[in-house]
Amino acid sequence: MDIDTSTLRTALTLYAPGVVFANVLLQQLGLPVPVLPTLLLAGSLAASSPRLALLWGTAVLAAMLADRVWYLVGRRFGTRVLAWLCKLSLTPDSCISQTADRFGHWGPWSLLLAKFIPGFSAVAAPMAGVLRMPVPRFTLAAASGAGLWAGVALGLGWLLRRQVDAALALLQTHGPLLAVVAMLLLGLWLGWKLVRRQLFLRLAAMPSVTAAQWWQAQTSAQPPRLLDLRGPALIAELGPITEAHAVTLAQLPRLVRHWPRETAIVTLCACPHDATAARAAQRLRRLGFVHARHLQGGFEAWQALQPSASTPASTPASTAPVLAPAAS
Repeated sequence: MDIDTSTLRTALTLYAPGVVFANVLLQQLGLPVPVLPTLLLAGSLAASSPRLALLWGTAVLAAMLADRVWYLVGRRFGTRVLAWLCKLSLTPDSCISQTADRFGHWGPWSLLLAKFIPGFSAVAAPMAGVLRMPVPRFTLAAASGAGLWAGVALGLGWLLRRQVDAALALLQTHGPLLAVVAMLLLGLWLGWKLVRRQLFLRLAAMPSVTAAQWWQAQTSAQPPRLLDLRGPALIAELGPITEAHAVTLAQLPRLVRHWPRETAIVTLCACPHDATAARAAQRLRRLGFVHARHLQGGFEAWQALQPSASTPASTPASTAPVLAPAAS
């Protein structure tokens, strides 16, 4: 059965601004709808520069509305919304940490390229809200990024309009075959991502320590050392942990190289399934630190204990190590 592309062309020619606005808004709000084909096709069908400018302005407006919504959500709910968004990712182990690192290195202008980076585009605006980026700065950076992204997609569609027409003709005559090939490629990609996700979930399920166990360990003769892997951007916004060593995964071997291998170490992060902290604990065990564990619940679990910090005597002291060696 052939695909009728003439109907698609007619509809997009007549209602292009509305279609572009709805498609971009829904996709930027997080719905799994493709937007690049719409922008390319709309750009190829633009008959004049004013028409192209109208489509560009429509796409930028829709993207800015979605970004503002996510910015306000991030500002209101903090890292909880990031954790929720990253749980939907097929690779949540690096979702928050990579986003925070990009903001730490690039600052507000990370939003300029956010929409070109898969995964980063979904969490960049809420991360800006979490980090309390000033609204004028956020608006300028996000608008610039949306303008560049929409301009590139629409401009490519207009420049490659002959190739787009050829692609539509090919779709009309070989639509079912192309659909099967696309589904096979999508299946292979999803399979690879799911394998990575299962490996990550296996890592996150490794031996850990509860908040109560960590708190009890503070009163032992040799309390564990706490490593904070939230990243510079989140530490700057959420505040440092006085008793913790702030460190990244890359800095970890240098930090612990002179520590005795029997040192008890607890790692924490602010990420889904305590991913970065679990990875750090695994790396420490490979370095010979058999008492390395990650803290269940991460930064939120540590934060929940703070109101009771003035009454540590309620937990019995112990001279025995609370953190037993992790199974290899």
